[in-house]
Amino acid sequence: MLVPPETIHKKLFRTQLDQAHSQDYHAMTPKKFSEAFMKTAQTRREFLGEVGRGMVVASVGYSLASELGLSTAFAADTPEALTFGDLEPLVCLMQETPANQLLPKLAGKLKGGTELKQLVTAAALANARTFGGEDYVGFHTMMALSPALHLSREMPAAQQPLPVFKVLYRNTNRIQEKGGRKDEVLHPVTPPSSPRFPGGTMQTLRDAVHAKDAALAERVLAASVQESADQAFNDLLHTVQEQTEVHRVVLPYRAWDLLDVVGREHAHTLLRQSVRYCVKAESWQRNATMDEPRTLLPKLLEQHRLLDRKPGTRAGDDAWLDQLSQTIFKSTPAQAAEAAAASLEEGFAPADVGEAISLAANQLILRDMGRTPRDETFGKPIGSVHGDSIGVHACDSANAWRNMARVANARNTFACLILGAYQVALDRGNRGGDFLNWQPLPVKWQLDGIKTTEAEALLREADEAIRQNLQSRAAAIVHRYGELGHASRPVFDLMLRYAVSEDGALHAEKYYRTVSEEFAATRPAYRWRQLTALARVTASEFGRPAAGMAEARELLKA
Repeated sequence: MLVPPETIHKKLFRTQLDQAHSQDYHAMTPKKFSEAFMKTAQTRREFLGEVGRGMVVASVGYSLASELGLSTAFAADTPEALTFGDLEPLVCLMQETPANQLLPKLAGKLKGGTELKQLVTAAALANARTFGGEDYVGFHTMMALSPALHLSREMPAAQQPLPVFKVLYRNTNRIQEKGGRKDEVLHPVTPPSSPRFPGGTMQTLRDAVHAKDAALAERVLAASVQESADQAFNDLLHTVQEQTEVHRVVLPYRAWDLLDVVGREHAHTLLRQSVRYCVKAESWQRNATMDEPRTLLPKLLEQHRLLDRKPGTRAGDDAWLDQLSQTIFKSTPAQAAEAAAASLEEGFAPADVGEAISLAANQLILRDMGRTPRDETFGKPIGSVHGDSIGVHACDSANAWRNMARVANARNTFACLILGAYQVALDRGNRGGDFLNWQPLPVKWQLDGIKTTEAEALLREADEAIRQNLQSRAAAIVHRYGELGHASRPVFDLMLRYAVSEDGALHAEKYYRTVSEEFAATRPAYRWRQLTALARVTASEFGRPAAGMAEARELLKA
């Protein structure tokens, strides 16, 4: 809705308009108003300094601001470099060092007292500044940073830098491939000095994304961050929830997860990557399926009376969990979303609903027949299931929805779980495959062939199966190991070794972390399905060593 010119006159532009006596501003069209106003301000920068673009948009409304050209008018005035204070030298090292010189410098930093957490912080900020969520390898590397740090904490002291060095090498190598600092995407953003948004920051952010106005969207997000990082995250989720494409889903969660490492003072830098990703997505070719969440989610939230209630605490037993998980897996996307919404309306705890979603996604790894000749690509041969396979993507998405539901407000808790169920069902049918009829691993004949029951012997057999890329056998051995009641940590240690040593096609660290979290959050009756799936993926990815790892081991004597 357009704000009447007289309101604009009284609230915001009195000084400027009073300088031009011959105009009848009350009768002006937006275009004429814009022309007259620009004549009264010496420069756009001066105008911005007086009122701020965000204040203009807040006062006149997004639609009129766009007509006036104010939503993007000041992009050219943005300062050149986004800087990070005391961290700047370390951030620059991550961007400016040739990849083949990076690891010795990182080893030197460690010897000089720099902590791994500081290195990850600098890498995250360097990645965000360089790519801004707009480069495929770039944002995948950002999403691997926090998982890599978590992996390091599970390793012996001498080996702890290895998973971090692996991802930092990938990070700097990609930055160098894209030209280092010369084409940085992120630049400083000044929040409106007195932000007032008639529809609230959430709606204004979403409107700006729909208008493909990244500059305005980032300023609105900055205003939201000024209130709190939590508000900014919850505002952003309303936009994220309009589609369930995997990177749109996982990127904001991994950015949020990094705040525990980087610090909440960098919330805007990390979360704006997701904003820019969503802006880019508005230009993609659209279809009805892609946009279905935009109408389905509001309908289900209202239909199941989830907008004005707190999440429940009702616990579901094992039979309930298995039934909900199967319903989600076997249903259409809309039916799966309906099942999750109904369970939440009945008061079942979000953690239990999330557990069902995770188990449904896990079936996509256990049942997958692997890549077909059509899907084969370098490092991902026929039959493989690592990297961007349907199952790994589905599990990472389910984990992201579940974790975002855990930290979000009540409305977004419900929304994330409804869409998590929706996405699993969509993924089952969206990339082909007869998942409903394919049988999950482990298969009986593989289990029948496992004769040993001793833990160490089973671990040796699992290691041998992984090294021979025997996915089904590795899965069967780990399943039997868990079935016999052996401790899980030795299996995680085995899988961790390869999550660090192997390339994993951009997903090894992230998927290992997904399984670690889901195993811990899943009840004993079902949790070994997660490690069984990880064994399969690990066997799939073995044989393609990660770049830089041999050098890192030599430098660290690990």
